[in-house]
Amino acid sequence: MAAVTIATVLFGLTLHAPASAIVGGADATTSEYPWLAAIGTPLLLTRASGQFCGGALVAPDQVITTAHCVALAQTLTQTLTVTFGRDDLRGSDGKTVHVKNIRMHPGFLATVLDMTTAYRNDVAILTLDEPQPGPTITVAPPTSGNATILGWGATSETDETNTRLRAANVPLAADGECATAYGPAFDPYTMLCAGTPTADTAQYDSGGPILVDGRLAGLTSWGVGAARPGFPTVYTRLTSPGF
Repeated sequence: MAAVTIATVLFGLTLHAPASAIVGGADATTSEYPWLAAIGTPLLLTRASGQFCGGALVAPDQVITTAHCVALAQTLTQTLTVTFGRDDLRGSDGKTVHVKNIRMHPGFLATVLDMTTAYRNDVAILTLDEPQPGPTITVAPPTSGNATILGWGATSETDETNTRLRAANVPLAADGECATAYGPAFDPYTMLCAGTPTADTAQYDSGGPILVDGRLAGLTSWGVGAARPGFPTVYTRLTSPGF
């Protein structure tokens, strides 16, 4: 699920490349998810709106995302933008604000595996330079086995063109299935898995939400390929809006 993009050149990132702009998903609108954030930079000229990751508004001036999305952007904080209310990244609607601070989880760790890079404690908080009036999303651990994934990412492992927000329903995977796929790199206390060969997240979906019962249960983090059998996507497990 790791893929090299221009964001790698800018920030030294290897972004998660799960399955798609939500593989197997359907078009969605930000009116349904007004707290949903597209994280980008005007330096990323080959991607509409400069978007390279997703996030979620958990407080009026705070967006939660994955640490690997912004790990090496801390010296370029002011170049990061967060956009709300934009269904298609090619548009100019919605509201775009800048980031003034990045707070990384102190235990964030990247480990290179045979086929991908695994991330532990993969979470960061972006402080916006302007509080947002819109609703925030509640963070809560999963209470059922079904989830919703969201993102503007690719619709397949070879897709580089999708710019539409999409959503899909996916089953949560059992911890044992994740451990079989990823061995000791999978930590059930800080991670959860979801996805099938017909529905998954993908490149440019990193940092975006996985929702269970309408609440934010995790963030798209890492995995192998996109919608590959036997390799569900790994999400950062969230229990609170901070750390």
